Amino acid sequence: MMILVPEVSLNNGLRMPQLGLGVWQVPDRVAVDAVVTALEAGYRSIDTAASYGNDVGVGEGLRRSGVEREEVFVTSKLANPDQGYDATLRAFDAGLERVGLDYLDLYLIHWPLPYRDLYVQTWKALERLYAEGRVRAIGVCNFQPAHLERIMEEGGITPMVNQVELHPLLVQKELRDFSAAHNIAIEAWSPLGHGKLLDHPTIVEIAGEYGRTSAQVLLRWHMQLGNVVIPKSVTPERIRSNFQVFDFELTEEDMDRISGLDSGTRFGPDPDEFDGD
Repeated sequence: MMILVPEVSLNNGLRMPQLGLGVWQVPDRVAVDAVVTALEAGYRSIDTAASYGNDVGVGEGLRRSGVEREEVFVTSKLANPDQGYDATLRAFDAGLERVGLDYLDLYLIHWPLPYRDLYVQTWKALERLYAEGRVRAIGVCNFQPAHLERIMEEGGITPMVNQVELHPLLVQKELRDFSAAHNIAIEAWSPLGHGKLLDHPTIVEIAGEYGRTSAQVLLRWHMQLGNVVIPKSVTPERIRSNFQVFDFELTEEDMDRISGLDSGTRFGPDPDEFDGD
């Protein structure tokens, strides 16, 4: 029986699966099988990016799976060198051609790159793509509240999604509260803390109490917080295991124990300082 993945409703009414497959650092040829395996397991959301270099493989996996295009929520992201109004429009066209699709479900600015000061005009290009119906939703990645406030003030559309590094060592409460106040969905990249949390004693202990894997407990924590989550894996068994998170629930006490691990630890760059290189 096909498991129905819970969905979050974006601020434009579009519904997005709460659990998807991420394909960061997955080569083209490997991405094909990973996407097919995920879709066969029941996933209906795939998250890629121009900078991942696997658009072609993702598109091939979508076609080989036999799943209808309209059943899969496909996200991609603008590469950092392509920021700017005209460059963004060109990059979107090129990316769509590589993946072999007529439209995307979600298109994101990958990083704010504040020192380049191009993210506002880049956002206006995304607004145009959205107005033209070439993408069903638009959003950002790694944007801090100040970056979000600026594009909301200078642009015409509030982002629908902000994809950020988020895991129990980096709970991002201030950013989550800001996003909730503006009805911006939070999507977590590195949801397992670059794998560092899989062996954390607290997570291992809780997983044992539920008879679950550490990854399943972490993904469940995200989902109960309301985050969209996109764990990356190329191992068929792990792809399927990460999908088995809909038949149990963490207690409020265990949710608090996991959230209490927050130490502000980042495994990726600081969005206020990262210049894209």
